[in-house]
Amino acid sequence: VYIINVTWSDLTSQIIYRRYSKFFDLQMQLLDKFPIEGGQKDPKQRIIPFLPGNILFRRSHVRDVAVKRLKPIDEYCRALVRLPPHISQCDEVFRFFEARPEDLNPPKE
Repeated sequence: VYIINVTWSDLTSQIIYRRYSKFFDLQMQLLDKFPIEGGQKDPKQRIIPFLPGNILFRRSHVRDVAVKRLKPIDEYCRALVRLPPHISQCDEVFRFFEARPEDLNPPKE
């Protein structure tokens, strides 16, 4: 589980918690919604950032994998919000970064 401090344009901030699978879901939604910006027709036109790949690992390595993904996921989030507004301000991105009820009682793992 990754802890993200979200600061909105009105300078309010909140802490949210997201599993890697939620980042992956967001990435798939963005690539489907923005095929040109996702580089599906021409890889040179891709502006949607790459998400660190899914890694197969044993249960005992969960923390190691999460720590290795920390910097790439931070870079992914920063790149995502710097994209043109039609992507960075789309519903999928807003929903991802909005606080959810489960953020009040974050997962323990």
